[in-house]
Amino acid sequence: MDDALVRAGRALRLVLLTVLAALFLIPFYLLVRNGLATEREITAPGWTFFPHRAHWANVRELFADPDVPMAHALLNSTLIAVATTLGTLLLASLAGYGLARIPCRHANAVFYAVLGTLMVPAAVTFVPSFVLVSSLGWISTLRGLIVPTLFSAFACFVFRQYFLGFPRELEDAAQVDGLGYWRTYWRVVVPNSRPVFAAVGTIVFIGAWNAFLWPLVIGQSRDAWTVQVALSTFTTAQVVNIHELFTAAAVSIVPLLVVFLLLQRYIVAGVERSGIDD
Repeated sequence: MDDALVRAGRALRLVLLTVLAALFLIPFYLLVRNGLATEREITAPGWTFFPHRAHWANVRELFADPDVPMAHALLNSTLIAVATTLGTLLLASLAGYGLARIPCRHANAVFYAVLGTLMVPAAVTFVPSFVLVSSLGWISTLRGLIVPTLFSAFACFVFRQYFLGFPRELEDAAQVDGLGYWRTYWRVVVPNSRPVFAAVGTIVFIGAWNAFLWPLVIGQSRDAWTVQVALSTFTTAQVVNIHELFTAAAVSIVPLLVVFLLLQRYIVAGVERSGIDD
């Protein structure tokens, strides 16, 4: 009887997970389906599960569109996301390690001040940040799109919590060998903290890739457009280009899927080992 209940419970969980997975995949199905369909097939009153013929020419049409530099936008988003991720990992991990390990009477006060910035709405700092970037002449430049987003209080918090639980024995052995804080961090801490670096890096990369408002305001020239800004140009007051919009959206999520699939196992491991629940 107990075995039957256990099997029934497992079957019920499997069915529930299957239904939830199917619901989760519906947006991706719609992107692929509409991205390979014509305008008429997308807006037709009757629904077909998939176009009768996949229109791969939509991809070629997307990159040949003279009004939307999609290839250049993909390049800009890649550069911005990679630079933002690397810069955030470096700055936040250094700050987190310093707050967790370097003795300082004001370390906790600094840490709480950093946490306090998480409660400040982004809209409050948006205008001052724009004025500062504009005064530096960084409008429509990669510097203006990258530099103001390099430090993340959330990433600093995650690293600090993780380093609090990092084995002190490894650091003590490094100090016995004559290594200072910097070389201990670089040679001992970083190589043994790959899960949390991968987890935070994945989150930062996805956030940088999906950013819209800041790139929209700062990237005012076509040469500074990111993928999200380019996507917004397919739906304007003058024109609604549905099939190219879906094709572009499907193309734009490919890098995110690749990054997530490669690093997904580190996300859970990194968060679990960061001590966020402590």
